[in-house]
Amino acid sequence: MVKKELTEAEVAKCIPDLWQPLTQEQRDYLAQNFVVQKYKKNETIYCEGETPMYLMCLLNGKVKIYKDGVGGRSQIIRVIKSQEYFAYRAYFAEENYVTAAAAFEPCTICLIPMPVIITLLRENPELSMFFIRQLSKDLGIADERTVSLTQKHIRGRLAESLLFLKDTYGVEEDQCTLSIYLSREDLAHLSNMTTSNAIRTLSNFAAEKLIIIDGRKIKLLEEEKLKKISKIG
Repeated sequence: MVKKELTEAEVAKCIPDLWQPLTQEQRDYLAQNFVVQKYKKNETIYCEGETPMYLMCLLNGKVKIYKDGVGGRSQIIRVIKSQEYFAYRAYFAEENYVTAAAAFEPCTICLIPMPVIITLLRENPELSMFFIRQLSKDLGIADERTVSLTQKHIRGRLAESLLFLKDTYGVEEDQCTLSIYLSREDLAHLSNMTTSNAIRTLSNFAAEKLIIIDGRKIKLLEEEKLKKISKIG
């Protein structure tokens, strides 16, 4: 792990939500404990069962939070986008990680030791409220995903996953192509289905001219129809 010396302006740009509520003394303290780490594509960031040590903020790239299930099948729980915080819930809960995280693509992450965060939280009520809001939002998203992935049929789950990826990572300049190129396996793990079912359903969507598939690139042609399929479930 590399400790990168950054100016206060650089730290502030990396983690604006954490930086803004702090006093100058607290900012100095945080800047002294700011660590930057780069990860390669598919590299593991943390493993299930490990003891949490850091608050993590994704500076660039894309990250998946997942859990291995029965028979070696994985379930992608969340996907992380730039400037999003993760990996801290388990520390607050005083437990080890119940999930794992890996890089979808090369990424850069800042890591702040959790004892540093705890010190700042005790001194700064506004920062505490920020984390309460973040945890509450994450819980709401998790609740919605749980219902969707357990009650919807395969077509509804896959349609929702495609829309979820668009909402999270956006699209390219053509305004249609998803700005993330997932393997069929990862798309299946995100949609709670087998890889063969994901491939077959994607092919059906393409045949219905709802999407265009070009390798790992997926272009959404009929977003409104995908929304209807997602709602019908």
